[in-house]
Amino acid sequence: MSATVVSVAVTDCIYYGGKGGVGKTTCAAATGLSLAAAGQRTLVVSTDPAHSLSDSFETDIDSEPTALELSGPLEAETHSEGELWGVEIDPATQQERYEKLARALAADLRSAGISLSDAEIERLFSGGMPAGSDEIAALDLLVEYVDSGEWDVIVFDTAPTGHTLRLFDMPGIMGNALETAQSLRGQARRIGSAARTAMFGPLSMLGNQDDDESLASFQARLERARELLVDPDRTEFRVVLIPEQMAIAETERLVARLREADVPVERLIVNRVLEDPHEGCPRCQSRQARHEDRLAEIHETFPDLEVVTLPDLEGEVHGRESLSIIAERMPT
Repeated sequence: MSATVVSVAVTDCIYYGGKGGVGKTTCAAATGLSLAAAGQRTLVVSTDPAHSLSDSFETDIDSEPTALELSGPLEAETHSEGELWGVEIDPATQQERYEKLARALAADLRSAGISLSDAEIERLFSGGMPAGSDEIAALDLLVEYVDSGEWDVIVFDTAPTGHTLRLFDMPGIMGNALETAQSLRGQARRIGSAARTAMFGPLSMLGNQDDDESLASFQARLERARELLVDPDRTEFRVVLIPEQMAIAETERLVARLREADVPVERLIVNRVLEDPHEGCPRCQSRQARHEDRLAEIHETFPDLEVVTLPDLEGEVHGRESLSIIAERMPT
């Protein structure tokens, strides 16, 4: 009898990062549109508190994955069977999950005779979180969405550079904090269990079942997130910038930091490049020349990275028509 081969769905991840205001949301939305038009089941995730993904698609997007209509020039050309979904993470909703961990720790400490209030324990627990709940939610949801197997590709519109760096620091930092918290939790439970046994004997075990392994489970999910983030076969981080010297300098720092963290970086997306200046407009001609100089500098600074340029559409990119123009230039 021949063995049955089970096919396991593999979900790829594309992250867009960079300083604020360079067009990460536009790039993420256009990439999602392009992938879905090519037949991929695609989810676009916004982890930026500004929540501009809804504006890009000109439709309401929830904190749960929302199906988006796939229509327009790209879809018509490819006759796609793909799907397009979007989600804007609600940090307040995710924060409740981590507050529950703190309350569980507080209950265990009190059972051991350590009299601390919920507020004091929550402050102790949250002291290990240098970033906000949006970064933690991003990591937690990364694992949830990828392991669900519902999508072929997940595109993340991340927060600006500083938040992005903290996002990639989070698994290691939170891992240490959770190890300490879990050790303390275990000690408290052993002390409390010994005290109950001394007072009540075997009856002490009735109604004392372990409710969950929240801390251990959450730590495992963070470790899983780290594995995904550094897997070059599953993840690509694309840095978005504009043709300006300050953006180039910040991009250089971000690429170096990502490489230190072993995060795969293969492409730079240079957005808002003036390609067709108006005739008879000296100012436009000068701006185009300046952009060409900056592009040459980018190629020289990052000789090992593919550089993709996107046109300046003279205004914010909103709606399927303008997104389709960008999507045609996005690598998939």
